[in-house]
Amino acid sequence: QVQLVESGGGLVQPGGSLRLSCAASGSIFSIATMGWYRQAPGKQREWVAGITSGGNTMYTDSVAGRFTISRDNAKNTVWLQMNSLKVEDTAVYYCRLLAGIAAVYWGQGTQVTVSS
Repeated sequence: QVQLVESGGGLVQPGGSLRLSCAASGSIFSIATMGWYRQAPGKQREWVAGITSGGNTMYTDSVAGRFTISRDNAKNTVWLQMNSLKVEDTAVYYCRLLAGIAAVYWGQGTQVTVSS
């Protein structure tokens, strides 16, 4: 069984930065594709960024150039560095681990609020 624990959310002013962390238990982290998703009030959950087991990264257009996803397989941890935050980045951010069709796990989410 895999557990994912996110941390690092909070309240930040527009233009500010936050760094989210997601720590995973278990032994499959190193072979998994990790992703960050977010869900704003009244909206569907959307994909934000992903990183493969080999370190290839992908971003949705709205965050490309502002957010950076990274991972450390020795620490079973993935991060999302968020810079130049905008009000529209406000959402609950979720970490997801994908290691096959039957191996999909989600964290509990961490709130990010961007407001002046």
